[in-house]
Parts: sequence; structure tokens; C-alpha cells
Amino acid sequence: MIRPRRTRTLTAVAAALLVSAAACSSSGSTPPGGTAGPATSARTAGAGTTPATGRAAGTAIVFNGQGNNLDAYEAQPPFRTQRVITTAAKDPAGMDINAQLCFFPDGSNRFVAGEDTNQTKGDRQGWGIFQLEGTAVGSLKAREVAKLVPTFQGSEDNAENYGCGFLKDGRIVTTDVGNQALGPADGQLIVWFPPFDSHTVKYCKIDVHIATAQSIWVDPDDNVWVAAARPGTVEGDTGSGVWKYAGPFPTADTPGAGCGKKDSTGAPLADSVTKTRVIVPGEPGLLSPAGIAPTGTGTLYVSSVATGYINEYRLDGSFVRTILQPPAGEKLGEKPYSTGTPLGIGVAPDGSVFYADIGIVSSAKGIGPGNGTGTVRRIAFKDGQPQPPETLASGLAFPDGIGIWTPPAG
Repeated sequence: MIRPRRTRTLTAVAAALLVSAAACSSSGSTPPGGTAGPATSARTAGAGTTPATGRAAGTAIVFNGQGNNLDAYEAQPPFRTQRVITTAAKDPAGMDINAQLCFFPDGSNRFVAGEDTNQTKGDRQGWGIFQLEGTAVGSLKAREVAKLVPTFQGSEDNAENYGCGFLKDGRIVTTDVGNQALGPADGQLIVWFPPFDSHTVKYCKIDVHIATAQSIWVDPDDNVWVAAARPGTVEGDTGSGVWKYAGPFPTADTPGAGCGKKDSTGAPLADSVTKTRVIVPGEPGLLSPAGIAPTGTGTLYVSSVATGYINEYRLDGSFVRTILQPPAGEKLGEKPYSTGTPLGIGVAPDGSVFYADIGIVSSAKGIGPGNGTGTVRRIAFKDGQPQPPETLASGLAFPDGIGIWTPPAG
């Protein structure tokens, strides 16, 4: 985002309140671990400066929004990288990208990402739909073909886009954060209806009372799982935990399709919502649920950005193990935890976990992302056991979301 971002401080009881400051990034940075090189055109962005590696198609690529840029990394060492989209602050043809990234499951090589370019000129934040071209880091290009733009609740904080996912029939679901620290729980879960070919895509809101809404995962049964990072303020709020929303969800923005109500902004709202809190914050280390991602083996990873943890849970909410935590005795201070503070997470086909470390620090000014303290990291596994995280890139500005894509073979 180009607009100035507020400086936020947190109380101990509400450590989650920093989580989506990532989406408010205001400066770009060049990812190390490869060469991002000069800014590239980003309305139709790509080409990068790292030469294509010549590796076979099918090698997973990790995407991350940071500093309002979109960067791509090979999922295997040496983690060669490319800047796919450059922030509008650095490139007149650029765009501002952030949040969780989700690739269409239809093989179209399209993806959804937070897009909030030119807000200071009156444009509204939302989720861009992009067409990706190329199959290898160094040759990727992306162009926006549509945008999802809802109304937002009257938050004390600026509204922020974040989560995304797909239902089996192609409908898209998104979350926006709402108030990040204090005030009413007013994050939203929204379902969007095809066609996705314009800036006026129709939608219906499912929930408008989520306390700091974060990542989405849609399970094989079309349940929508949503992380809420802080406690709610009144009974009925969707707060502090990982929630499962069960359908059927509205199929259109009309009363006959299950969307007969209106929210406070006059936007279409679902007639009813069925939600259950499955994972409750607590020991070990789960204070502010943020990133959620399936392991590929029937369980779920959940990150806690404020405490620097990633835990594994069964789908009934029971704890399995911790795969990331700060070293014993390490305290958050003017430098981040040495293992980072994971916000967005994603799992590659080989089971490796990638996380966007927003780089939280604690100083006299309060708790929040530091100046260029963000990283992107990988947790590999050996004999089923998590290994110490490897850093793909450091010195980043507010890295907040992860998306993993496997190019088509052939």
C-alpha cells in the first residue's frame, strides 16, 4: 500500500493485534538469496533478472508478497528468486501485492492475491485475479484480469485483505482482517461468484464479526477453515482460534440462493452461518493463530505469529506436535526471534513448510514488525522430523502471505 501505515502497539493480552500490519507495507525491498535485480514492469509484470534454471517443469515455486512486491522462489536450494510484480511506489506500471496467495485448482495458471494499488488516488483494496505466464523462476509474468472488491465494515483500522481459497465448484472465499488491535471484531468471510472477469464480481458475506481474520483453508468436504488471531469483544464474535464453517454456502447474491440479508454497509449477507471453533489457543505456544495449511497427511499446521510457533493439529483440534518455536530462553527484543515470527504458511508437494516471517520486534515504541526484519524460510523434514529452518531471503518489508504453485509438466 502506498498510504502511510499506522504504528501499532500491543498489550500482552492481545498479542495478535500486530498480525496484519504486514499488509500495510509502504516500501519495497530486494530479496537476497538470488538476484531480484532492477524493477520490472508489473501491470504485465515479470521477466525478472535471474535466468531460468532449465529445471524440469513441475518443480514447486513459492510466492510471497513483501514490501508490496510479489517475489517468487524455487522451492529447493539455492532458492533462486525473481521479482514477478514490483510495487507501484517503485514502478509507475506496478501494483501493490500482499496477503495469502491462492492458485486456481482448474489448471488455468491463475491466482488470487491481495491487491490494493492506488488507494491514495481513490482505488479500493481487494483481491486481484492474475494470469500467470511462464513455468520457471526467471521467466514468470503476471497480469491482472479481474478484481474482487467488497464493502468493508467501519473499522478503526484500515481494512486489509488477507485470506483466500476455493470451493469445489469454483466459488472463491476470502477473509479481510477488520480491526487489528482494539475495537469490535469486524473482519469478514466472503464468498464470490463467477464469472471472475471484471472489477464488479458479485459476492455474499458469510460472517462480518471475525476478530482479526487471517488465513483460509478449504478442506476436501468444502468446509472453510479460518484463523482468528485475537479475542472477540462480545458474545457471538468469531475470535481466538481456528474456526470451521460448514455449508451449504450461498450460490448467488440473492434471497433465493441463501443470501437474503444485508450488512451494515448494505451489502448482501447470508441468511445464516454454521461455524465451530475447532482449535482453541493455548499451550504450547498458540497465542495468535494466523497461518493455516494442510500437511498433506490429514492434519493441519497453524502458525502463531506473536509467539513464533508453528504447531500441527488433528482435524478434531487435538495437538500433535510443534515443528517451529524460538530457542529455549530466547526473548523477543529489538531483534526478532532467531527463528522468526511466522504469519503466512504453505506446504510444498514434498512436505516442506514455507513461512513468511513478518519480523516482529519489541522496543520502547511497542511490538510490531521491524524495519527490514522480515524473512522467508523453509522447514524441511528428515525421517519425518522437522529440521532447523533455512532462510530463502532476509531484509524484507512485511512479508505476510505464502502461495505455492507447481507448474504443469510437459
